[in-house]
Amino acid sequence: MSGLLFWRGKRIPVIELHGMIAPRMGQVNLRAMGPLIDKAFAAAHGGPVILDIDSPGGSPVQSDLIATRIRRRAEKAKIDVHAVIGDVGASGGYWIACAADRIHANPMSIVGSIGVRGGGFGFPELLARLGVERRLYTAGAHKARLDPFLPEQAEDVAFTQTLLDALHARFKGWVRERRAGRLPADDAALLDGSFMLGEQAVAVGLIDGLADVDGLVRELGGEKARARVFRPRPPGLLRRVPRLAVEAVVDAVGEAAGRARLLP
Repeated sequence: MSGLLFWRGKRIPVIELHGMIAPRMGQVNLRAMGPLIDKAFAAAHGGPVILDIDSPGGSPVQSDLIATRIRRRAEKAKIDVHAVIGDVGASGGYWIACAADRIHANPMSIVGSIGVRGGGFGFPELLARLGVERRLYTAGAHKARLDPFLPEQAEDVAFTQTLLDALHARFKGWVRERRAGRLPADDAALLDGSFMLGEQAVAVGLIDGLADVDGLVRELGGEKARARVFRPRPPGLLRRVPRLAVEAVVDAVGEAAGRARLLP
């Protein structure tokens, strides 16, 4: 029993969100993080929760799903949420950080990149040079839109730009909602996809202050406070190898098809 009583300091739940944001095993996504978010808020007992973020971004859908889960749990439990950005909290990483009530970073952290990117490669002449005859059958006038083996069409570029602009508008709306009253009146230059260092981000209102996880834990819980870290369990190697091979192909196809991503 004495071994169970040695701890007298407060424990602050810290949710670790490190890596690319993508709907795949071993990466940051709702499937991996959802249960940990629920457990962390349950363990808070009305106290604060910290988001430990180190991510360059990735999937806009997963970024939004994770941020929504955090806000839902925080509002239900009436709990304050703090985000701490490590090396990078950009694009989707910053999207998740905005789910916090206050955002902190290192002076040299990369912060921001509030924009959307998409693109890929085109190989319209490659098959002919190789002597390969491609046979593609579709139903729907635009089912082969952005096919990397067909010449790029102006209407396809315009269509893709419309999608990117719509995603960007949602991103900007989310940042303005969560950072209301802290951004300058003319915030266009902050929301154009640019990124900056943490010390600059404080000055323009993208974050609230400079801190690291350990220091913030002690600030919120006292000198004896310690972090209770909630992080995904890494999948075993034997489970990952077959999926990694498939996911490499999926990534290549996704890039060629111009999949939208939230990345710096």
